[in-house]
Amino acid sequence: GERAIPHSLGNGMTVRLVADSLELARGGRTLFRALSFAAAPGAFLEVRGANGSGKTSLLRLIAGYLKPRAGGVRFDGADEPALAVHFVGHLNGLKGAASAAAHVSYWKDLFGGDPAPNALELVGLARQALLPVRVLSQGQARRLALARLMVARRPVWLLDEPAAGLDSEGRDTLKSLLQSHCRAGGIVLAALHEPLGLAPTHTINLGSLGARA
Repeated sequence: GERAIPHSLGNGMTVRLVADSLELARGGRTLFRALSFAAAPGAFLEVRGANGSGKTSLLRLIAGYLKPRAGGVRFDGADEPALAVHFVGHLNGLKGAASAAAHVSYWKDLFGGDPAPNALELVGLARQALLPVRVLSQGQARRLALARLMVARRPVWLLDEPAAGLDSEGRDTLKSLLQSHCRAGGIVLAALHEPLGLAPTHTINLGSLGARA
């Protein structure tokens, strides 16, 4: 069942995310144009669309990995936009020989900030802390990837199919993480094929060419 997960953004930082008239092309094809939306602290936005519609590309654009053909993104209230965002893609990006605890230690050094001392416990992996990632199940590996969100507190979470590979308990844990983050004033944008069981503040629908927000 659901459980409350203590959460804070650290340093009291909250931001407002604003996307203005975004247009993005990949491989010579326009994925979306004239896409505008805003997300206030506490917002949960679902990004919907068929495969190839640009859901992942939109998240990567907001994260700063892709540049739009037109328009822009800003993070009102953030001195350093790059430090306002966590991006967790659909690939877990883990090293099979390293332990779960070693991953958390690496992320702590990489991201800095104010890490949660019990990040693995929060995602239900305390008993697997010393196991190499290669022996974890698909769902456990996904939980470990999501533990990055708890290692450094950043106000905007960009999640690409975050529930992929999770069982019902894992989905409940994810749901609690997202609820706690939003209650603390964080923002979540999640590209989804299926609902997570949370009512979105807003839904962004990406079509074959344009988008509705």
